Amino acid sequence: MGFYKKVLGAGILASVCITPAVAQSGTNSPYSQYGLGLLNEQSSGFNRGMNGLGLAFREHNQVNYINPASYSALDSLTFIFDAGLSGQITNFNENGHKINANNADFEYAVAAFRAFKHVGVSFGIVPFTNVGYNYAITDYLNDDRDVAYTNTYSGSGGIHQVYFGAGWEFLKGLSVGANISYLWGDIDRSVINSYSDGSINTLSKYYTASVKSYKLDVGLQYQLALDKKNALAIGLTYGLWHKLGTDPTCNIISTNTMTAVADTASFTVNNGLEIPTSFGAGVMWNHANKLKLGADFSYQQWGSLQYPVYRVVNDEPRYELTDDYYKDRYKVTVGGEFCNDEMSRRFFDRIRFRAGVSYATSYYKINGLDGPDEISASIGFGIPIVNAYNNRSVLNISGQWVHSAANGLLTENTFRINIGITFNERWFMKWKVD
Repeated sequence: MGFYKKVLGAGILASVCITPAVAQSGTNSPYSQYGLGLLNEQSSGFNRGMNGLGLAFREHNQVNYINPASYSALDSLTFIFDAGLSGQITNFNENGHKINANNADFEYAVAAFRAFKHVGVSFGIVPFTNVGYNYAITDYLNDDRDVAYTNTYSGSGGIHQVYFGAGWEFLKGLSVGANISYLWGDIDRSVINSYSDGSINTLSKYYTASVKSYKLDVGLQYQLALDKKNALAIGLTYGLWHKLGTDPTCNIISTNTMTAVADTASFTVNNGLEIPTSFGAGVMWNHANKLKLGADFSYQQWGSLQYPVYRVVNDEPRYELTDDYYKDRYKVTVGGEFCNDEMSRRFFDRIRFRAGVSYATSYYKINGLDGPDEISASIGFGIPIVNAYNNRSVLNISGQWVHSAANGLLTENTFRINIGITFNERWFMKWKVD
């Protein structure tokens, strides 16, 4: 099989594997009803073992797409294909009321190879945001408790991302790279207000948005050898702000429960969604290619963006952009990896041990107050796959705990298992026959 046929075959395999990911949201969180939904980690199997760490990591046998400059470090003899899935259990706690929910999702499929000397390329598909929730709140309209009302909230969808990127080491130790992505997806949300008294109309609000746009991210990495056993690397990333060219809509339907007559009002905000400018910086210390320790910091300027909100002002319904919905988001991650000897013939010497912890703020407000902050931690392993044909592929397994909470609001505790398989094939080796 020729090189181009193999690349095409990997692309077809990725598209088949992606179908389940596009069809489901992978979350039950009520917090996904805000903004564009829950922001995805956008990291592959080896990153997830370190809780998403990797802006300064340069791996020759893993796809590190959170910094495209890393592609220049790829092994010249191999083609890498990496795919992953996750399963999670979440406990929701609000005012002493607890409930559990389970989810499973296909997370990503990415590939990478070296195209030319000092130039690596990568492509794949990853989720950008997830939306998925369904819950109801019931209470009484007045102190007499003669009329009850129920607000039912539901939402589904999300934004998906397919990317192509390249990284180039144009000076010794200094690399640049870029990912260009296509974003697409539908976000559907609804709020239905109903009453036990049939004389009161049911009020339904339906919010929809269909995204078809792009995303551009650039990265830089610099690696400096301190001595024969120690090296220091830094990584920088930048994401471009722009509007998504999407016209979100809001349909308000008032239904007379006795006559079934409905009145509908429709609102549209032209070009009402956008993604922020983002910055990332990371550092990594490499000791003898055995112990790698690092720290990442990311900053997203959501606070400067607007978001469409429905509200009634002086008895006049409006669906319009507001500039007090979002807030800037920060995230700090520290972690590392240990592998005694990745070239050893001993199986246990080649196992990679990983761990990481993170703290992140939310990117939106709820009723004028800050949304939930997030504390998370993970531990993972990179287990070599050894068979008669290949001893370079890796099974990446990690467990992650995520705690999301805000004052007076819902608390979420999630335990997630991530499983990824990195296939590393020597497609470009030249064989000699005597």
